[in-house]
Amino acid sequence: MLRTRGLTKDFGGLTAVDSVDFELASELTSLIGPNGAGKTTFFNLLTGVLEPTAGSVELREGDDWVDITDAAPHETAQRGIHRSYQVTNVFPNSSVLENVRIAEQAAGEDSHAIWRNVDYFEKYTERAYSRLDRVGLADRAADDASTLSHGAKRKLEVAIALAGDPSVLLLDEPNAGVSSESVDEVRSLVEDVAADHAVLLVEHNMDIVMDVSERVVVLHQGRVIADGEPAAVRADPDVQSAYLGGYEPGDLDDAATDETDAGEGAA
Repeated sequence: MLRTRGLTKDFGGLTAVDSVDFELASELTSLIGPNGAGKTTFFNLLTGVLEPTAGSVELREGDDWVDITDAAPHETAQRGIHRSYQVTNVFPNSSVLENVRIAEQAAGEDSHAIWRNVDYFEKYTERAYSRLDRVGLADRAADDASTLSHGAKRKLEVAIALAGDPSVLLLDEPNAGVSSESVDEVRSLVEDVAADHAVLLVEHNMDIVMDVSERVVVLHQGRVIADGEPAAVRADPDVQSAYLGGYEPGDLDDAATDETDAGEGAA
């Protein structure tokens, strides 16, 4: 579905992503690593937010691989690569429904048709309701997004990312800041959308990563140091040394969950 070859990003003397060869199939793959490992930078390269220093990004369309290395963010989105963000990113003063309807329109053929009667956009409204129903927010459609709990806003972000029915979803810490009561709901939602989308998930909660992932890729100092099934990655001594530090199933990495991955904004 999506692949990189020799993908590299330098910031002055710092190499944030270092010659990464990666391929995402129709699966749920988690991308993990310590803060500053390059995870968010990698997402930004995949979606056109950043231009790589070297290497390529390709998207599978039918039987062909299409080079999208130089595509702008709106172009990668139109081609079917959608993402959520580490920091909640919704229109707080618009209704829950309107947040998703706007995303549906932006992903459709009427992205520039602004001055139309609202009835013209009925098809996008119907699609938006469908997305909200899938994430469990249909009953909050008329509410302002600002009134949602943090966990519900995370669900809304997933609904927005689903607009236009993308082929690839990049989910950047969907559980960040979510209360312990809502973690299982977000986990179930991630598993649900992975049933019919290729999903690349950045997540610090190792219980979730090891439970939901079909594959785990580990970045350390911009390089891939492990790539495989969760059990094999968990047992890898290099991964234990660089990141997991003796993690065993059931040990929630609370300290990492509370961090904001601030270093990755520049890395």
